[in-house]
Amino acid sequence: MNRRDLLLLLGAGVASASCAEQSLSVSGRPGRFTARPHPPAANGKPGLFPLHLGDSRDGLVYVPCSGTLPLVVLLHGAGGVASRVIEHYRDRADEFAFIILAPESRGATWDVIHGQFGDDIRFIDAALDRVFNQDSVDPHHVGIAGFSDGATYALSAGIGNGDLFTHIIAFSPGFAAPAAQIGRPRIFISHGTEDTILPIDRCSRRIVPNLRRAHYDVEYEEFRGPHIVPRDIAHRAFTWFEK
Repeated sequence: MNRRDLLLLLGAGVASASCAEQSLSVSGRPGRFTARPHPPAANGKPGLFPLHLGDSRDGLVYVPCSGTLPLVVLLHGAGGVASRVIEHYRDRADEFAFIILAPESRGATWDVIHGQFGDDIRFIDAALDRVFNQDSVDPHHVGIAGFSDGATYALSAGIGNGDLFTHIIAFSPGFAAPAAQIGRPRIFISHGTEDTILPIDRCSRRIVPNLRRAHYDVEYEEFRGPHIVPRDIAHRAFTWFEK
């Protein structure tokens, strides 16, 4: 399947705010990560740590306990910051014992929302490399997740890096715009039936059937509610990730 057919199948080319059609052109590096899990050079320790990779926008790593742990790259929505991501998901990381990598987008939102992969891919790749160098990560449980624009980015980058990510979690995504279809990561998607920001009929109810037609294993949860991630939905998602 070539990239053009893949984008058409996945319903790509829809804008984050309204799911209206737009063109998508990925230039430069086609959304690929090079970092991979390996035995760490340093002995990581539990705690909350800044990445120290950016200036005004950086990111955080939360390690709940010692040992070899799953990793989830958690991506904020438009205008978000890493501290809010940690606030929302720290309890889940404690409960299910996984590392959170919460990078911040270089701009107000993730680059592919504006039509191309670029600086955000490079930044996340550097952040992944730092985590892999410092912490022992289970290569069989490396996930990428996000909410809203972060969910769109998780789907787009995750599908294009299925040789790294084993799981993708997308809470209320707008679209999927992968640069390629690599590997077969498992996918969890949730969406509120009363979402007025990214309406479910024009977003997840299009994305999910198309992913299934592309032969992805998709777990899909609809809930009665607006553009949010309910606690029970988050719990189901990370229970699914743990399996």
